[in-house]
Amino acid sequence: MELNKDSFFTMNDGNRIPVLGFGTYAPEGEAESLRTLSRREQRTEEAMELNKDSFFTMNDGNRIPVLGFGTYAPEGVPKSQAKEGVKVAIEVGYRHIDAAFMYKNEVEVGEAIREKIADGTVKRQEIFYTGKLWSTFLSPELVRTGLEKSLKALQLDYMDLFIIHWPVSLKPGDNLLPVDENGKVIYHSVDLRATWEAMEACKDAGLVKSIGVSNFNRRQLELILNKPGLKYKPVCNQVECHAYLNQQKLREFCKSKNIVLVAYSVLGSSRDKNWIDQRSPVLLDDPVLLKIGQKYKKSSAQVAMRYFLQQGVVVLAKSFTPERIKHNIEVFDFHLAPEDMEAIDALNKDMRYLDMKGMSDYPEFPFNDEY
Repeated sequence: MELNKDSFFTMNDGNRIPVLGFGTYAPEGEAESLRTLSRREQRTEEAMELNKDSFFTMNDGNRIPVLGFGTYAPEGVPKSQAKEGVKVAIEVGYRHIDAAFMYKNEVEVGEAIREKIADGTVKRQEIFYTGKLWSTFLSPELVRTGLEKSLKALQLDYMDLFIIHWPVSLKPGDNLLPVDENGKVIYHSVDLRATWEAMEACKDAGLVKSIGVSNFNRRQLELILNKPGLKYKPVCNQVECHAYLNQQKLREFCKSKNIVLVAYSVLGSSRDKNWIDQRSPVLLDDPVLLKIGQKYKKSSAQVAMRYFLQQGVVVLAKSFTPERIKHNIEVFDFHLAPEDMEAIDALNKDMRYLDMKGMSDYPEFPFNDEY
């Protein structure tokens, strides 16, 4: 008889049993191997047929492009570079633009988007714009004010995604980082659940299509998810995520709740002296990433990005250099093999470039928890 994977035997009660079954017993040491195999298969499935136009569907039904263009720059960089960078990014194929009130370049970013719409390169509905609510606007009555300030600067009618930048609330006012006479940050007590309700109201008003969070830990996400009367779940959590901080536990938690994880600082960091310890290692100089890059004729930056794209993570790439902007989008013509993914897994050391230790005394400081 011709047996195949769908063959069965008929039992004495008339029911049918497949001829081949999968046993689940494993000695203690083999269980981890099975989990590793499962992760490999999951990665393969998530990485299938990605291209620069690929997107993930969020829990509200809206779609987010898998690759975004980040617009943050250190203080000394001319704002005009943000404008030119966004224009180049749109020209080479980026459709996801990530910006923030805190970056102080929304005027220039908005000009770039509108100019590329005006010259016919894109339509507004083809651009996915992410904006962020800064910490001085976390009081519920200020959330819409913060959003409208950004929309006015951008001269856009709506944002595709609006996220809470940090779960740390600062004293309201014009000073984005308020400090007292001793240089200590001035906080402002806020219930994040009330802030979230104000975010929901912005979505209902049609000013934003989707709402999410950034730099939230598991406990803070659960605070929102378990809120009585929750109307909309956060669609995403944007966090620092790179080979030295692969956020595996947070990624798995977000996936279990159908929350997209968006990765910033995938290439390391801008090494801004105001925020980053200059003694921290340079990610893109890592010999493992460089060696894997040689195998595929790709740079360490492209390998670092591809690693997360293959795991269902939205990646933000940041550069204002035209050649690098184009270089960073060329990550869809190769596929990292399982052994290369595992080699990059092993680089994790839970090291943050942006540790924000100056705010670690705040009760809701996110990095005091494991993840």
